[in-house]
Amino acid sequence: MLLPALLLFVTAPSTEDLESALKHFTELISIVETQAADPVNTQQAVYQGAIPGMLRTLDPHSIFFDPDQNEQLKQMENSERKGFGTVVSVLPGRVIVLQAMAGTPSAKAGLQPGDEIVAVNGVELARLDFEQVVGYLSESHQHRAQLVVRRPGNVRPLEFVLDPELLDSPSVDRAFLLQPGMGYIRVNGFDPQTARQLKDAIEKLGGQKLKGLVLDLRDNPGGVVQSALEAASYFLKPGQKLLSVKGRSIEEQSVEVPKTANPYLFPLAVLVNAKSASASEILTGALQDHDRAVVIGEPSFGKGLVQNVFQLTGSTALALTTAFYYTPSGRSIQKPLPSGHLEIEKQAEQFQTDSGRSVLGGGGIQPDIAIVTEPPTRLRVALDASGILTSFATEYIQKHDVKSVVARADGGGAGFEVTPALLEEFQVYAGQRNIQPSVAEWIKERAWVQSRLKQEIFNQALGVAKGDEVEMQRDPAVHAAIERLVLSAKI
Repeated sequence: MLLPALLLFVTAPSTEDLESALKHFTELISIVETQAADPVNTQQAVYQGAIPGMLRTLDPHSIFFDPDQNEQLKQMENSERKGFGTVVSVLPGRVIVLQAMAGTPSAKAGLQPGDEIVAVNGVELARLDFEQVVGYLSESHQHRAQLVVRRPGNVRPLEFVLDPELLDSPSVDRAFLLQPGMGYIRVNGFDPQTARQLKDAIEKLGGQKLKGLVLDLRDNPGGVVQSALEAASYFLKPGQKLLSVKGRSIEEQSVEVPKTANPYLFPLAVLVNAKSASASEILTGALQDHDRAVVIGEPSFGKGLVQNVFQLTGSTALALTTAFYYTPSGRSIQKPLPSGHLEIEKQAEQFQTDSGRSVLGGGGIQPDIAIVTEPPTRLRVALDASGILTSFATEYIQKHDVKSVVARADGGGAGFEVTPALLEEFQVYAGQRNIQPSVAEWIKERAWVQSRLKQEIFNQALGVAKGDEVEMQRDPAVHAAIERLVLSAKI
């Protein structure tokens, strides 16, 4: 076990103080019940008013669950992920199928890349705004759904009935080579199987023979901490500290890499952004503090707290923050709370890595190399919002045998490129749909348009995993990671 069970040592408050506070509260409730202008639901006043109000003075993450909420929490913990296995592109007023994953309800029913989902259970998607479409589609995945689909080349719309099934959704969802010997792995969350999946992915890419690895933790909200610690142990030396846990009612504990660990030695880069949180920050902080990886991207979210759920009388429950996580150098991962926390607030801003390098504290993980996301240009916004990149790819695939072209190309598609003729064909296609930028704009965005066209064609011809490989080739953070890893490998 990498993370021992946390033992709570609760210090009871002064009996006199507690009795006094309860007396005042009882008197207040009594006056409200008898004197308020309108009848008062006492349970509602306490469950939805007094208790949440008290917890808000602590931190945003401590929550009281009334009986209904507590039952919903238990159901969520025991629920299983169901869906149809359809990967879609959600555009303003349009939903386009990019991939129907093999063996899933959508594939069995006959949905194809390029199909446009017009309505779900009688609701026309064109009438909904973007957020409503996303929410409605997510809810629809849990029950039988009747789809009306418009297929290119078919005059009449098609109808499908899909029943959701349990889906295998690995947390390590992308693993490929960016270039010979240079691996890329994306981890979208941490569950009990994540560490094993990560190791399997590394071995498939080359294991110890890799020249470098880009570990993408962007948009990773965290999850099972022990899985993140096990993942960190794949890259750190036996006995190195992984994290520490401190809290007023918890005995301070530290977790170290197991003595039996056999770490990988290749250079490592970790990508993070503002949505990288919790367990992903624990992993990143440990690698950064031991100078094992260069961290690239944006400052992470800053969620590093330990929560325990206490079951209470009356079928209620309390999720309470009981401690905080700290990186090996002593940095608190948790960003300062609204109420303030003495241990966090008193931290110095500067901490030292193993090599003496300065790293910033104050919550979250600060990258070693900052990559600022540039705002999209007017042409990129117009092309993405209109959906013509996706629709052009659909029509192009219908006219050309793209799969055979890609199959003959070396590297599973690396030999397929958007030629000047294809780019000119798209330019005419866009102009016919009232997207007519200046010559200067086309020239400036030529490389980006070529990459996006290739990505959309791959999305529909080969699946979104292949499309993601194309996207990573133009990703500024990935470019920075490759440059740093190549330099480290030469050193």
